[in-house]
Amino acid sequence: MTKKIYDLQKDERYLQLLSQTFPTIADASTEIINLEAIMNLPKGTEHFLADIHGEYEAFQHVLKNASGNIKRKVNELFGDTLRTSEKKDLCTLIYYPEQKLELVKKEEKDLNDWYHITIYRLVEVCRDVSSKYTRSKVRKTLPIDFAYIIQELLHENSDDKDKTDYISAIITTIITTGRADAFITAICKVIQQLVIDLLHILGDVYDRGPGAHIVMETLKNYHNWDITWGNHDILWMGAAAGNTSCICNVIRIALRYANMNTIEDGYGINLIHLATFAMDTYGNDPCAEFYPKILVEDKLDERNKTLLAQMHKAISVLQFKLESQLFERYPFWKMQDRELLKQVDYEKGTITLNGVVYNMRSCHFPTIDPNNPNALTPKEQTLIDRLQQSFKTSERLQEHIRQLLLHGRMYRIINHNLLYHASIPLTEEGKLKEVEIYPELKACGRELLHNIGVIVRRAFQKGTESDGGIDPQYAIDFFLYLWCGPESPLFDKAKMATFERYFIEDKETHKETKGAYFVMRDKEEIADMILDEFDVPKTNRHIINGHVPVHVAKGENPIKAGGKLMVIDGGLSEAYHKETGIAGYTLVFHSRGFQLVQHEPFTSAEDAIKRGTDIVSTTQIVEMNQRRTRVADTDMGTELRLQINALKELLYAYRIGFIAEKESKNPPKKY
Repeated sequence: MTKKIYDLQKDERYLQLLSQTFPTIADASTEIINLEAIMNLPKGTEHFLADIHGEYEAFQHVLKNASGNIKRKVNELFGDTLRTSEKKDLCTLIYYPEQKLELVKKEEKDLNDWYHITIYRLVEVCRDVSSKYTRSKVRKTLPIDFAYIIQELLHENSDDKDKTDYISAIITTIITTGRADAFITAICKVIQQLVIDLLHILGDVYDRGPGAHIVMETLKNYHNWDITWGNHDILWMGAAAGNTSCICNVIRIALRYANMNTIEDGYGINLIHLATFAMDTYGNDPCAEFYPKILVEDKLDERNKTLLAQMHKAISVLQFKLESQLFERYPFWKMQDRELLKQVDYEKGTITLNGVVYNMRSCHFPTIDPNNPNALTPKEQTLIDRLQQSFKTSERLQEHIRQLLLHGRMYRIINHNLLYHASIPLTEEGKLKEVEIYPELKACGRELLHNIGVIVRRAFQKGTESDGGIDPQYAIDFFLYLWCGPESPLFDKAKMATFERYFIEDKETHKETKGAYFVMRDKEEIADMILDEFDVPKTNRHIINGHVPVHVAKGENPIKAGGKLMVIDGGLSEAYHKETGIAGYTLVFHSRGFQLVQHEPFTSAEDAIKRGTDIVSTTQIVEMNQRRTRVADTDMGTELRLQINALKELLYAYRIGFIAEKESKNPPKKY
């Protein structure tokens, strides 16, 4: 028996399964030809965003304009043949077709002529952005109503005189049948979808901004995306799982920024019980240290600011108690030093930290028993039980968390790029640091992130500890450690100084010392060590993450470690604009290389539609390839190569009679 026959016998079961999909030599051969052709197409464009923080309008606009990619395509296609204002109008139409059409119909005198010209231009743009994909893939993106028409327009050459009248007749018919608006809207959305093949979110959809729920709904309906979880995403996942400490943190942050939209409007969580409790408990307390950060000064009147401050203090005290209970329950977290309510002298109004006595800004704690400061009062227990029930039963919140679980993980390796949100814990010597994440379970590097992912998913699985593996209650409690634990790869600081910022004047106590990773991440050898740990191929490889805003105004560079680390949190959140000096970064990775796009603050979608304003962006070429990267050079190419080899083995099995051909599922058409 030849070795080849032996190999076929070894793979026979797999080949029999494969033959069900490709039952004939012709079917298998056609698929090999198809896959070989795909391998030689340019790679699809990947789009990287980090730290969206609820800024849904800016996020949606960045998606619509593909970080300036659509504007670049329009400029390349039409150059000097169109005025700048015409190109701007065409871009705005692609971004916001329904809204722009309403304006055009009010202002345009010869609407039919405008329809003719505009449809031709949109077809040209669509033809360009679809050129790197197979017809099959493009066809799958097309809306059912116009799929055939768009295919005809995309694949017919209007320079061919025989086809000019044919194409013109199609466009004229679209207009005369009253379908122009619907067609324009459809093709604009096809352009938006094709210009970006894959969207990577590097964490922190939630908190600070007004519309995290809108961002999640946008992602839910997006054609192809993934996410590496950020610390704020994990906090909301913990809240949805029922972790009461996480619930308090989520509400506290919303009150801190006077931004209740996501909690109340987005997820239908009623805070009336918290408001009532706060007014009853802190009615005579000015709660000055808890006044919200108001980005728009006239957003709230004084009465509402005071109510928010009282709610803010009420939920914060509840948070400190619940966190301390978990720190006591899990001593291996090594966070008992953060039980700060035990360090307060309630008679003197002082607190002792590391042997130093500090005066408190305020020491009015009507719900705290100095002899048992971590204990909840009956009213606090009733309040937290109601809040927990609201978070666990919010259908929209649970659906959005399900999307994070379906599309997310702690890290991702794709096309020689390692993606994670914040850090990889390191020792002071620059070695991978072992972290105890479960009793007697320690891990570092890749194993650490993998095991954390297992624990996170366990929190949402039904079952009991008797099923084996991780205790599900521990998995729920563990979200707090991921949020603020000193060795958590999503936090990686000595402490979260929330209590100190609220109650202690001395700003030395407010410092949150960063872990060794943030000190050493600029070194190329550290980046290489981490990339090796995750088995990222050595050629043209990078780490891409966010988490810590890049202070551009102070001269900080987002490209670090000799180009091997790209930090793309530039402060999309409005709360960070003054700190960073910009409004965020996005990274685009297309077949020609990497481009880092630096954005200025976004005004509004209304301005973009009415006045054609766009996010002002500066593009920095990070790394360009000498030749265009093909699908064959990507992870998808590796997978396709395996499929081709399997099909070639099936083809050989057919030809030597080892497997019999069957009736084709795609018989030739009879005319």
